[in-house]
Parts: sequence; C-alpha cells; structure tokens
Amino acid sequence: MDIELPVDARQKLIEYLSLLRHWNRVYNLTAIRDRGEMVSKHLLDSLAVLPYVGHGRALDAGSGAGLPGIPLAIARPDVDFVLIDSSAKKTRFLTQVKITLKLGNVVVVNQRVEAYSPMMDDHRIYFDAVIARAFATTRGILQNTAHLHKPETRILIMQGRLDPVVDVPGYALQRIHRLNVYGLDAERHLLEIEKT
Repeated sequence: MDIELPVDARQKLIEYLSLLRHWNRVYNLTAIRDRGEMVSKHLLDSLAVLPYVGHGRALDAGSGAGLPGIPLAIARPDVDFVLIDSSAKKTRFLTQVKITLKLGNVVVVNQRVEAYSPMMDDHRIYFDAVIARAFATTRGILQNTAHLHKPETRILIMQGRLDPVVDVPGYALQRIHRLNVYGLDAERHLLEIEKT
C-alpha cells in the first residue's frame, strides 16, 4: 500500500488514534488496545480502500469507532462522509472526533441504517458509495442499505477471508480487490458491488 498524505492529514490520523485509545479505556470501542496493532488493524486497514472510494457522498454503514470512515474522511476532505451507527456511545465518540479534528466533511448519525432516510429540500439523498467493514454479512449490508443506493452507487464491502457470494437480486459483484495492509499478515479483500 503506497499512500501519500499531507502532513496535516497525518497529524489528524495520529490525533484520531490518541482519541480512540483514550475513549477506549472507558467506552470499550474496540477490542484492540495495542497502539501498533491499532495502526495496522485500524488505520492502515481503513486507508487500504482509499483508491476505491470515488467522489461525492459516501456512507460508512455501521461505523463503530469510525472505521473506516474517519481515516477516509481525513485522507479525502473532498468527499462528504456520513458515519452511521446505532450505538449512542460510539456516535458520541464520533461526534467528539469530528469536533476535535474539525472534520467539516463528516456527519454523524445515531440510528439503525435500515431506518435512515436522509432528505434535503424534500428530496431523498442517495450515496455514491456505501462502505462497510465488519458490519454484517454481504446480504445484510445490501438489504439494510438498499434504500440509499442509486443505480450507480458502488457498494464497497471490506472482508478478511474472501466470501464473494452476492446472492441478492438486483446486485452483482463487479470486482474483488486483494488489499495489502502493511503490518497485517491476515487476508484482506474488498468486494466492489453494483446495482444491476
């Protein structure tokens, strides 16, 4: 993985990691506690999908502690990210991160994704990309976010062990990307799915 980030983005990633470690002591946001593991398993793993994000508006479904949404929003200030999670403690943390790091391209939503119906000027908002990491099965992700897809929406599903089955009518697997994450020996894959 060869990603160049400006100094201010790198500084924000370091600040995010510090916030995550601090809040994790009280709120148990992630099982990973070791700083080195957090870098490889959280930050670098999240940034591995950076080349596939595209432009416009992206939804991080089941954002949890902000992974991959926060690292991606830091690296791509030109993309608007909505980070949604049903856990109030996690969205409180995400809101604090947004404020502390001054992430103007992030909106935090405390709601179940299947109930989320964003509107602007009486029009439904759809997403250019939907990203999910450790949120649900491929079927669950597609079904729970279907109402947020437009015909050209790209659904990006991060996986460890590859499971390329897309068995939801109206969707097709377009590409499988093998992700190489520095410091991580485990398999990492990205499924790129589109509406048919």
